[in-house]
Amino acid sequence: MLNKIARLFTIKTRFEAFAIIYALSLGAVERGQAYLTQYPGFGGQLLFVAATGAVFIGGAKILDAVRMEREAELKAATTAS
Repeated sequence: MLNKIARLFTIKTRFEAFAIIYALSLGAVERGQAYLTQYPGFGGQLLFVAATGAVFIGGAKILDAVRMEREAELKAATTAS
């Protein structure tokens, strides 16, 4: 039963990865806009870039993980055959 629930929170395809990255980026831009209002000037811009830059790094890691999992599954399938 727990396996079925855990599968709901597993990113299986690149489409799912891009959807999650999109949602993360929307939140980061919203947070960045709040930074710009709270801290006008260079400090707010720097925080905006940091918030959105973190999504780029996290998104790249998510896409790499999806690709590596797919390659591992293919390798395991060919080894088992």
